[in-house]
Amino acid sequence: MIIEIINGPNLNLLGTREPEKYGHSSFEDYLLVLKSRFPDIGFKYYQSNTEGEIINEIQKTGFSSDGIILNAGGYTHTSVSITDAIAAVKAPVIEVHITNISAREDFRHTSLIGRNCLGSISGFGLDSYRLAVEALIEIIKTKKI
Repeated sequence: MIIEIINGPNLNLLGTREPEKYGHSSFEDYLLVLKSRFPDIGFKYYQSNTEGEIINEIQKTGFSSDGIILNAGGYTHTSVSITDAIAAVKAPVIEVHITNISAREDFRHTSLIGRNCLGSISGFGLDSYRLAVEALIEIIKTKKI
């Protein structure tokens, strides 16, 4: 099983950016935890601060991976184009956020991408990614998609 994790803007700064909100671990360090916990999963990881590059990655992997975990960062609330890219691919996409976007600024309460995602997980820190992996495994294993 291949799961692609795509992170958007500013997530390359995890571990140093606002650690009181986002924690002290880089995503690369957390990815090692995921790989250790799920040794049978082939994880691919991509991060970009650029909207078009995220769209290209969704299109590139959305027909070859078994699932995508997407943290689109601030593009969650603004990008119709990422929303359209999610709708265009066959792989199920789970939206992930480290913080609880509903408990933050008003503009973060609306997710444009969520309408085309299989589900959304937020507010559990980096553990939100683990929960998304577990959801994808269950969905793929039981062929609920």
